[in-house]
Amino acid sequence: MSKPLRFTVLAALSGVLLIPSASAQSVQDIISKVDAAQKAAKDISFRLSGSASLESSPQKIDFTVKSIPAQGLARLQFNAPDALADNIVVADKNEIRQYLFLTNQVTITSTKKAADGAGFGGLDFTQLSNTASLLSQYDVKLLSTTGAAGKRLFQLEAVPKNGNSTDKTRVYITEAGWRPTRIQIVSSAGKSLADLNVGNYKVNSGLSVASLKKLPQDAEIIRQ
Repeated sequence: MSKPLRFTVLAALSGVLLIPSASAQSVQDIISKVDAAQKAAKDISFRLSGSASLESSPQKIDFTVKSIPAQGLARLQFNAPDALADNIVVADKNEIRQYLFLTNQVTITSTKKAADGAGFGGLDFTQLSNTASLLSQYDVKLLSTTGAAGKRLFQLEAVPKNGNSTDKTRVYITEAGWRPTRIQIVSSAGKSLADLNVGNYKVNSGLSVASLKKLPQDAEIIRQ
């Protein structure tokens, strides 16, 4: 898989993490409350850091995610690994723009084509900022609930319904503030493909569409 398509895989992980709320033991209740809370948020931002398997080897991952759910818009900006530092991904309902810092190029791919080629269970990238719709493409179950009332931690596990992938996505949501704290991707063989922690989680910080879409104006445009 090329590095640009790996960006879309990470974008997918970010989409799964845009979960500001959950308050019930039932998976359907959780998803409904997630949907309602996210629609109420004007914007969401957070930082993902940890490790993921890129080019078949574990590497440090560190990037920020900024999203405006009502616009179906998300922006990823990378700090690590070094090969991706300063690269940017902007995804909306129609296309994914991937800025490559070293070549000063912007690669534009339709969301459908990017999803078909990313190898992430046929994820529809138009749903990056609509968690309930995104999770509707998966069989989701509640693995565990731990902790005392008011500080419970919910662990959800999702597997693609279409059968194109057997990888499992696990999302941890804390009751203290109702926000995601961690995401894991695990292969069918039990191998960890990604383990990322969520930090600097903010809602309604005044993000604008223009700022999220901004890319260097002198970059070469390449359409795929």
